[in-house]
Amino acid sequence: MSKKHPVVAVTGSSGAGTTTVKRAFEHIFQRDGITAAVIEGDSFHRYNRVDMKAEMAKAQRENRNISHFGAEANRFDLLETLFHDYGERGGGQKRFYLHSPEEAADHNARLGTDLKPGEFTPWEDLPAGTDLLFYEGLHGLVVTEEHNVARHVDLGVGVVPIVNLEWIQKIHRDNAERGYSAEAIVDTILRRMPDYINYIVPQFSMTDINFQRVATVDTSNPFIAREIPTADESFVIIRFREPEKFQIDFPYLLAMIHDSFMTRRNTIVVPGGKMGFAMEIILQPIIERMMDDRRV
Repeated sequence: MSKKHPVVAVTGSSGAGTTTVKRAFEHIFQRDGITAAVIEGDSFHRYNRVDMKAEMAKAQRENRNISHFGAEANRFDLLETLFHDYGERGGGQKRFYLHSPEEAADHNARLGTDLKPGEFTPWEDLPAGTDLLFYEGLHGLVVTEEHNVARHVDLGVGVVPIVNLEWIQKIHRDNAERGYSAEAIVDTILRRMPDYINYIVPQFSMTDINFQRVATVDTSNPFIAREIPTADESFVIIRFREPEKFQIDFPYLLAMIHDSFMTRRNTIVVPGGKMGFAMEIILQPIIERMMDDRRV
């Protein structure tokens, strides 16, 4: 951890909704004039798209499992090194994973390369003079026998819909955006489950704040759900591991967020439609105190 060069990590599994938190942080950074070194979790995958398919086929032939959730398919060593180096000196290296033709075109124009979707850009130095490192992805607080990424994180945020809702979101996203069949998506969920339990779930015991969306409609069978429950059909449970650490003012939050209520001494519940607003009024004071501490 580092007061001079803080590391902020937003972690959640595929389809969990980490993009909503990322957008809240972007608004905070813009309002406060904060320059962040932004790190995408996908850039620390071990294999490009073609090689990952080959590794998955090999694993299937050998009756073993490999997924993007687990250690075998990721470079936890490089992620831990980045967090450590940034905390020590405000520097490090990053790269980008190219998800689409549009992303490939943008980076090829910037770098003068001829990369294709599913490939990585070359490693490059982080820009100088950033105020904090902002990570968004699968493994921001991962801990294994060999690597402890979490120990370098100054603020860890988890995004964790109840699992049936998470699956509904993934099924609909992968079908609409990637054209995958329902059967293929279910196969992916099943293949990832051991790594989900061993690598993704434990992180949420180490996060400082968890945002968990819970639907108020029936999600008993996520594999036949025709629609994703809307924000207005949901509540968001916000749990603070140590409220005192970040000086959380619960009476202020209850007054500011209409129809919110507390269920435990460290847990507040807000209407789903207020999730983005709640994130911003909770996270902005924390980030501002981090920036004040840098100047001490």
